[in-house]
Amino acid sequence: MSSNSFGKLFTVTTFGESHGPAIGCVIDGCPPGLAIGPEEFRHDLDRRATGKTRHTSQRREADEVEILSGVYEGKTTGTPIALLIRNTDQRSKDYGDIADTFRPGHADYTYWHKYGIRDPRGGGRSSARETTMRVAAAVVAKKWLAERHDVRVRGYLAQLGEIAPAAFDWDAVEQNPFFWPCAEQVPALEKAMDALRKSGDSVGARVSVVAEGVPPGWGEPIYGKLDGDLASALMSINAVKGVEIGDGFAAVAQHGSEHRDEMRLDGFTSNHAGGILGGISTGQAVVASIALKPTSSILIPGHSVNLAGEPVEVVTKGRHDPCVGIRATPIAEAMMALVLMDHALRHRAQCGDVGAVAPRIP
Repeated sequence: MSSNSFGKLFTVTTFGESHGPAIGCVIDGCPPGLAIGPEEFRHDLDRRATGKTRHTSQRREADEVEILSGVYEGKTTGTPIALLIRNTDQRSKDYGDIADTFRPGHADYTYWHKYGIRDPRGGGRSSARETTMRVAAAVVAKKWLAERHDVRVRGYLAQLGEIAPAAFDWDAVEQNPFFWPCAEQVPALEKAMDALRKSGDSVGARVSVVAEGVPPGWGEPIYGKLDGDLASALMSINAVKGVEIGDGFAAVAQHGSEHRDEMRLDGFTSNHAGGILGGISTGQAVVASIALKPTSSILIPGHSVNLAGEPVEVVTKGRHDPCVGIRATPIAEAMMALVLMDHALRHRAQCGDVGAVAPRIP
């Protein structure tokens, strides 16, 4: 399997399977001198973890990070940083009944046609378990971005099924298991999820992620567009079926007089473009959203075929998320942070000594 790495100057390579002995990543290109320790990974890994509430998969992993290389006396050395997390709560027997069956809506069928072999235990490499290492790598990126450029990346659940936030408060996002920006709606979300879990079905979600403090100039005009790389990175997350930058598809119904972000000496009047013009950051907040499909691992029987070419009925047992979007916020944050760090280093390499040629708009 190729294409397990992304990023040009800040490159992340992940490895491992859902039910293998461990998962890990190698970060290449991290600047030296950044203070980092194993304890700093705990917060974001806990935010992504399963088993924290009844609304997510009940798989409970320790997610203890081992730093194998690239850090000496608590600081990065500029050499590759290898991170390892050992899997501690696999339950592979849950997948024994589907080893010879293609689960509808999963990557079983496509993996089989691609490789002629697949790991049926928890989806193997196609499992969202792999995203744990993206979140771990992004801990490094988030810290460097904050220290060097005062960039802050954060996200929230913007829609759960048909439910949208009735109000918005950043402070509420980290105070509930849904990353929901309206505290008053949390009981209604819990009720909806309880009913969904009881029915054996699942539902989709929308997650939005915002990077504040990004200076103007990051990104490249044609094949290295910041929004293009963001779209690719966000689309690589499991279950993502749509990506929007700024207003995204809402721009279809807008007029140019409405959509264009006019500029004044005291700042932009709007941010419909999501902080990116011509593939390059404007200095406004970089805004992106992802649409996640409902998980196909459900208790409601579905039609499929097996390896023998026979029709079968599939019921997916095991520990699964009724809505994968609930845990996707830290993953979306991670992918944005990793892309931004890569572009920060790329900008520094080519244009770091370019002076401002236009007035900086606040």
